[in-house]
Amino acid sequence: MFADKVLVHFNQIFSPIDLGRPLKGKEMSDATIIEDGFIAIKDGKILALGSGEPDASLVNAQTEIIDYTGKMASPGLIDCHTHLVYGGSRENEFSKKLNGVSYLDILREGGGILSTVRATQAASFDTMYDKTKNLLDKMLVHGVTTVEAKSGYGLNWETEKRQMDVVKKLDEMEPIDLVSTFMGAHAIPAEFKENPEGFIDIIIEEMLPKVKEENLAEFCDIFCETGVFNAHESRKLLLAAKEMGFKLKIHADEIDSIGGVDVAAEVGAVSAEHLMAATDEGIKKMADANVIGNLLPGTTFSLMVNTYAPAKKMLDAGMAITLSTDSNPGSCPTANIQFMMQLGCFEMGLTPIQVFNAVTINAAYSIDRGDTIGSFKEGKRADIAIFDAANIDYPLYFFATNLVKDVYKDGQLVVKDFARI
Repeated sequence: MFADKVLVHFNQIFSPIDLGRPLKGKEMSDATIIEDGFIAIKDGKILALGSGEPDASLVNAQTEIIDYTGKMASPGLIDCHTHLVYGGSRENEFSKKLNGVSYLDILREGGGILSTVRATQAASFDTMYDKTKNLLDKMLVHGVTTVEAKSGYGLNWETEKRQMDVVKKLDEMEPIDLVSTFMGAHAIPAEFKENPEGFIDIIIEEMLPKVKEENLAEFCDIFCETGVFNAHESRKLLLAAKEMGFKLKIHADEIDSIGGVDVAAEVGAVSAEHLMAATDEGIKKMADANVIGNLLPGTTFSLMVNTYAPAKKMLDAGMAITLSTDSNPGSCPTANIQFMMQLGCFEMGLTPIQVFNAVTINAAYSIDRGDTIGSFKEGKRADIAIFDAANIDYPLYFFATNLVKDVYKDGQLVVKDFARI
C-alpha cells in the first residue's frame, strides 16, 4: 500500500511502546527512539514507521515526500485535563496570591471558582466560543492535537449546557479534537452552602439525565476537597453517574487529603486529578485499582506553593501518570503544555521519556482514546508534533519557549513554521 505522504529524515522520532493500556511505573521509562526516522501516512492514519529511506513498497509517484532533517517528532500532544470554557478572567486575584492569600481563602471571600461562575453565567455562547477557540489555537501551535474540556462554571443547568454546547461545536469546527467532561459539581452554589448534598441530588436527578440524553459529555467529574464536596458526596455522585453510563474522573487530594483517592479506587475512576497531597497509602490504592494519576504541575506553580504531586513515588508504586495544563482562569491560566512538561522535569524529577509518555500514550488512555491516538502504532490517527529540536531532551532542557514547528492532525498539516494554517 502506497503512502499519501512520508515525513523523512527526522533526527529522532519518539515512539511510545503501545501495550494496549497505560504505561505504569517502570514502563514509563521505556520508549522506542528511532534515529533518521520516517513516518508514512495513508488516509490520515499511520501506515508505517522506520529508519533510513522508506521502503519502495510505501512510495509511488503520487507520494509526497517531506524532509524533516534535524527535527524531532512525537505523537500529537494530548492535554487531558482542562477547564477551557468560561467567562471573564481572574487577574484581579493575582496580587492577593502574591500577598499570601490562599486559594481556599479567596474562594471563601466569594472569589475563585465562584467569581468565574458569575462571569460564565453572564457570558453568551458566542463570547465563550470565541474565547475558547482562541485558547485552542494557542494549544494547537504548542503541539496539542486532543484536549479534554470540563464544564463546571455554570452550577445551573442552563450555563452548564451552554459550556458543553461550546465544546461540542468546537469539536465539530476545529482541527483539535475535544473530549467533553461534565463537572457540575465544581463548587457549591451560594444557596446550597449549608446543604451541598442537596445540590448533588439536583445534579443526579436533573442534570445528569439531560447530559446523557443530549450526548453532551462522556465523563463525569467532581471536586472532592475541603470546603467543596466531601468523600461521601463525591462517591454518591460518581456512583450515580456510573449507573447512567458515564466514565469517571475525580479532583482529589489537591490541597488536603480527605478521601478522594479512596473514592477513585472504589468507584473505578479512569483517573484522579491533581494529587498534590496524595499519601503513600492513597498512592498504593490508586496503583492497585489502576487509577491513572493526572498531574497538573502548572497549578502548583501558579498557586506559588511547593507541593508538586509526588510523581516519582507514584511511579515507584506502579501507577500510570499523565501531565496536563489544567488550563483555567484562576489556578492555572495557561495554554502551554510544553511548560507543564518542563515542570515535570525541573520540579517533579521526571525524565524526558517519562514526560513524553505522560502527554502521549498515557494521556490518550486517561480520556479513553488509547485505541486511536497517543502512539505511532499502524492504523492510529496520524497526529504528529514536530519539534525544532534534534532530540527528545532538547525541548525539555530549553524551557519556556515553544519549540513545535509543525503539527499534523489526521495527516493534514495544521501548523506550519510555528503558526496556525
